[in-house]
Amino acid sequence: MQQEQIIYVVDDDEGIREGLSLLLETTGQRVKLYSSAVDFLDDYNDKIYGCLILDIRMPRMSGLDLQERLNALGTTLPIIFITGHGDIPMAVEAMRKGALDFIRKPFREQDLLDRINQALSIDVGRSKHDRKCDDILNKLALLSERERQIFERVAKGDMNKVIAHDLCISERTVEVHRSQVMKKLAVKTLAELVRFKLQEESLALE
Repeated sequence: MQQEQIIYVVDDDEGIREGLSLLLETTGQRVKLYSSAVDFLDDYNDKIYGCLILDIRMPRMSGLDLQERLNALGTTLPIIFITGHGDIPMAVEAMRKGALDFIRKPFREQDLLDRINQALSIDVGRSKHDRKCDDILNKLALLSERERQIFERVAKGDMNKVIAHDLCISERTVEVHRSQVMKKLAVKTLAELVRFKLQEESLALE
């Protein structure tokens, strides 16, 4: 089941916040409003998916400052910046730092909705990726220390005889542990086990 997504609106202008809230709620979206970047950071949960509509100029903490904080936290929430005419260089800099897009005020409602739909589609992929990561880590956590040793060796392509010799156990014991590893990781073939190991390694590189 797809997780519910939230559109976060961070803008110190109450009129813009309320206008965006009305627009987005009429399309059936769930919206959360914040008058400052600080308030957003205090409330934000990176396990909730969606996108962020962010004013680039705000007191206390600017939109760019908030983006840098989120980047430092490793957050990949898609960001759409709202900018004024004189803010284009800042918006370009924001995109270099990972923002999805920016839209200039005043903007057409449909233009903003199109950008939001794009952002939400991107974040669906992030949600699926995170669930896959959690699934891998949860399965690995089921392995005992010995099973983890067997898993590492089998995934490298080592034969049972070699593993048994190196770990000073019988081949039969290796077979039993190997069977348990396959069961706990929910894989049926050696190829699937190797693929699981490659997926684990790719997580370590992120």
